[in-house]
Amino acid sequence: KHLMKTDVKERPEEYELAVDLPGFQKDEVNVGLENGYLTIRAAKGLDKDKTDKDGKYIRQERYAGVCTRSFYVGDVKPEEIRAKYESGVLTLHIPKRDVKTAQQPNRIAIE
Repeated sequence: KHLMKTDVKERPEEYELAVDLPGFQKDEVNVGLENGYLTIRAAKGLDKDKTDKDGKYIRQERYAGVCTRSFYVGDVKPEEIRAKYESGVLTLHIPKRDVKTAQQPNRIAIE
């Protein structure tokens, strides 16, 4: 519940997502786009076979496992999304779609 805290900022031409992924390396983070859903997946494992010549661990609290988070972004192509990972923060820039071209629901005016 404490992983992948996200800030979403709206700009005139795009949305910017800043996702906290402290402790993850760039190669442990994957971003995918399928059926209008942007999915961020981060996987981390601890090497249990590693021995420490100074002693044994009594307690280890670092995270090991997989976490995912999805956001609906609509009809966006993968090549239109810009991504950058720096200092434990994944930043994504997702272009906005023109509201006029998007399908609007049929509305009935109430008098």
